[in-house]
Amino acid sequence: MRHSIRRGVLAASTVAIASLALAGCSGSTQQEEPPSQAEFDPITSIRLQLQWLPQTQFAGYYIAQEKGFFEEEGFDDVEIIPSGGDIVPQDALVAGDADFAVAWVPKVLGTLEGAGVELTDIAQVFQKSGTLQVSWAGDGIESVADFEGKRIGSWGFGNEWEIFAAMAAEGLDSTTVSITTQGFDMNALLDGDVDAAQAMTYNEWAQILEVVNPDTGELYQPDDFDVVSYEETDGAMLQDAIWADTERLSDPAYADAAVRFLKAITKGWLFARDNPEESAEIVYDIASNAEAAFPVGPTHQLWQMNEVNKLIWTGADFGVVDAAAWDQTVAGALSAKNQDGLNLITTEPAESAYSNAYIQQALTELADEGVDVAGDYTPIDVTLTEGGQ
Repeated sequence: MRHSIRRGVLAASTVAIASLALAGCSGSTQQEEPPSQAEFDPITSIRLQLQWLPQTQFAGYYIAQEKGFFEEEGFDDVEIIPSGGDIVPQDALVAGDADFAVAWVPKVLGTLEGAGVELTDIAQVFQKSGTLQVSWAGDGIESVADFEGKRIGSWGFGNEWEIFAAMAAEGLDSTTVSITTQGFDMNALLDGDVDAAQAMTYNEWAQILEVVNPDTGELYQPDDFDVVSYEETDGAMLQDAIWADTERLSDPAYADAAVRFLKAITKGWLFARDNPEESAEIVYDIASNAEAAFPVGPTHQLWQMNEVNKLIWTGADFGVVDAAAWDQTVAGALSAKNQDGLNLITTEPAESAYSNAYIQQALTELADEGVDVAGDYTPIDVTLTEGGQ
């Protein structure tokens, strides 16, 4: 399923516009090259590859589309491409099937080393990890130290890296765990196929709390489970980020499009922060009419919107890559070994693997236009219902 807009065509005139060159440095030494003047035809049509089906995890992008923020930034055709697991976002970006992609940092680190390609994280949307490991209360898995010898559920595809990084940080033997591939739900835990199931705060954690406990006739409660939050461990890794083609960023037209794209989605996420109920309704409508979406309950989407906002709005400016969090993600990937005793990655990524130049340019321009790009999120109360309906 592809969701796109086609609005009034913006005249693609040749203009003189400030362009950014890729800084190519990471960490505290990151430097921005001074803007240069170049003439080019502005890019007005782009494709964004998501890493999953339509849901409020991606609200900022859908809001940017529905509220006309892409159009405000000069785009007349924006295609948002979902993935049901059959499309790897970073691979789609490398193949030229998308102009920008949403993907977790550790997953892309694996691609960078494994495929020898260059991609750049130009905006870190989620500032914190939302990954949990959930077990039944009383089963003895209250911390990462309890993982050894257990059946640990994971979706795979790089989602398991935080497990290994957290175990490595505590000097635990990852070869003692049995990583069991689970579905994108909590059935593996409910059916007893795993000792601890992977869950996102904004998705699967809600799913299990939307299930009726047969012993009580009421919904399961948080006290029914023990929960390990990776954000509270040294294994926490950066997740949803906006990735761009590193080589294309040397093209001033693409660099300009990157900044305008980031301005549009920043406005989308600001709207989602300030209007969580309306945003959830918008995405629920999109998901309900999509070719594939799971789950789509309106209450579940509102829960997800609430939880996603908590991961994005931490008091810092939107989208800026925190050097310490980036370094922790890389260090965790380098130190960890999987259940077969193999390293996840063996070398540090290239310095071009992230750059704050584009998001900072976008934020500066938005601030000049009177948009407040920083701030916290005040969570709302969401009462879960059976099935999230």
